[in-house]
Amino acid sequence: MKFEQIPTFTLNDGNKMPGIGMGCWMGGYGRGEEAARTVKIALELGYRHIDTAAGYRIENEEAVGKSIAESGVPREELFVVTKLGMQDHGRVEEGLDRSLKALGLDYIDLFLMHWPQAVDPETGRTLRRDESPTFVETWLAMEKLLPTGKTRSIGISNFDIRNLNLLLSKANIVPAVHQIEFHPCLPNLELAEYSKSKGMVVEAYTPMGRPSAPFYKDTIFLSMAERYGVQVGQILLSWAVQHGTIPIPKSSNRDRAQQNLQVIKLSQEDMTVIDEYHKRPGMHRALAYIGMIEDGKLLGWTMEELGWSLDNDAYVTA
Repeated sequence: MKFEQIPTFTLNDGNKMPGIGMGCWMGGYGRGEEAARTVKIALELGYRHIDTAAGYRIENEEAVGKSIAESGVPREELFVVTKLGMQDHGRVEEGLDRSLKALGLDYIDLFLMHWPQAVDPETGRTLRRDESPTFVETWLAMEKLLPTGKTRSIGISNFDIRNLNLLLSKANIVPAVHQIEFHPCLPNLELAEYSKSKGMVVEAYTPMGRPSAPFYKDTIFLSMAERYGVQVGQILLSWAVQHGTIPIPKSSNRDRAQQNLQVIKLSQEDMTVIDEYHKRPGMHRALAYIGMIEDGKLLGWTMEELGWSLDNDAYVTA
């Protein structure tokens, strides 16, 4: 079996970003031991792009940093991503400093605004879309981080086209990366292409769905995997890579983590089949937020504020 070379992306600021990363969301907050094991295995296998977040809790960032320090991999070979927590939108540099301390690093390669919504750190209340600090104000504060050298690139996550356009209309610096949910049940192709058209590299989270995702039992994917001589997960990642995105799968299983670096070239016919998979009955939904949407709100914002169209079961409604 011939595997494709993993691409390296040049960001709009000139920095280089590896084309597949290891995600460190362990399916729950903290979970430091699993995060440490995941990063240890990843670095041993040759991964050089590691993705964590303040929102995963300090235990996660500390575990990631510990495995990086113990790996012996030179810092300049790594591309480390972390994300600004919602409670730090009004204290951006302080939030970055906290992440740097937890990770034990002098700088971050990419610092993302994890969500457009902000949370009052004193009360825990999620601020409305037009309350200060707005995501525009937060972004302008993030721009000021670049001259400090504490992060080399800045970007965003979980924006829709409307919120993205508002941000771009006020920004002095175009985000280098936009991280979005991206898999065959929620391909987000319009958002991905729009982000790329504005100069951003698209990073794909939940690219393999979740363990209960339909892909792993569906004959469409099973037969495709058999035909190519690979696993279903490799089909999913190959599809994401072929769409010009950077997938960040997660696995603490050494064999699966190794397989996730082995992508193939899919035929255009198979790409189209996967592109249209979400059109099948009951398939068009987000998989990352099942069980998290209540009364039409996700993390405190309405679907209208987020610009998303999901019902309480995370199915796309429009």
